[in-house]
Amino acid sequence: MQIELHKKTLSPNNTTKSERTLNMKPTDLNDNYDDIINLPHHVSKHHPPMSMMSRAAQFAPFAAVSGHHAALDETAKQVEEKMERTEN
Repeated sequence: MQIELHKKTLSPNNTTKSERTLNMKPTDLNDNYDDIINLPHHVSKHHPPMSMMSRAAQFAPFAAVSGHHAALDETAKQVEEKMERTEN
């Protein structure tokens, strides 16, 4: 059985990418994805694309707070009533 060990890929200044990320300056942030930004979008050969409805359903459980929409509607109703009272 042969075991392969991953070698650290070092840059010319002998630091790994994760070490360079830790030492980044704010001006370096724009360079962070230069190596991958222009790669083509991956399309799976084994899985069909997900429908837009299925993709949207994945995020449904993460609706901010249950009842939030109802609270917004109630606040809007109260504001409208207050505006009507001030107009009269």
